Amino acid sequence: SALKSNGIVDYGVMLLATLGVTLPSFVLATGYIYIFAVSLDWVDATQLDSLSSYIGPVICLSGYSLSFVARLTRSSKLEVLQQDYIRTARANGINEFKVIMKHGLKNSLIPVITYVGPMIAAILTGSFVIETMFDLPGMGTYFVSAVSNRDYTVIIGMTVFYAAFYVVMVFLVDIAYSFIDPRIKLGA
Repeated sequence: SALKSNGIVDYGVMLLATLGVTLPSFVLATGYIYIFAVSLDWVDATQLDSLSSYIGPVICLSGYSLSFVARLTRSSKLEVLQQDYIRTARANGINEFKVIMKHGLKNSLIPVITYVGPMIAAILTGSFVIETMFDLPGMGTYFVSAVSNRDYTVIIGMTVFYAAFYVVMVFLVDIAYSFIDPRIKLGA
C-alpha cells in the first residue's frame, strides 16, 4: 500500500483497514456467526471441535489490531520513504528491493513494534465479549466471573498475571528494538 501510494491497491487496502478499525469486535462476531454459522451452516459457532472453529474468534479478536497495524505500517513507511537517506541510497545505485527492505522497512518498523508488544498482551489475555459470543473458556470470562462472584484472590491473581505479561511484552519490544535499529544497544 505504501509502495503504490494513491493507487487502486492503496485505496483498497486502506478501505479494508479503516473498516477493520471502525467495526467493533462484537459487530464482526455477530456478522460472522450470522453469515457462516446460521445462514450458510459452514461452522458451528459454539463448538471447538476442529481447527476451522477457531477462525471466527481469531478474525473477530484480531480484526482491529491487524487493521491498526496495517495503517500504522503504511504511514510509517510513507514517512521513511521520503527521508533523505532513502534518496541518497537510490542515487548511489543501490538495488530498489534492498533500499525498500533494508533501509526503509527496518526504520519504519520501530513504531509498529512499539504498538505490537502491548497489542499481543491485550489479545492473549482474552476478551470477555468474544469469549461469550463464541462460548470459549478463556481468561476474560474467568476474570469477569471472579468479579461477579467477589473472588478477590482470583481477581488479584489475574490482575498480577495481566500486569506481568504486559511487562514481559514491553521488555521483548525493547529487545526487538536492538535488532531493528543498530543505533539502539542492549546493556550499559
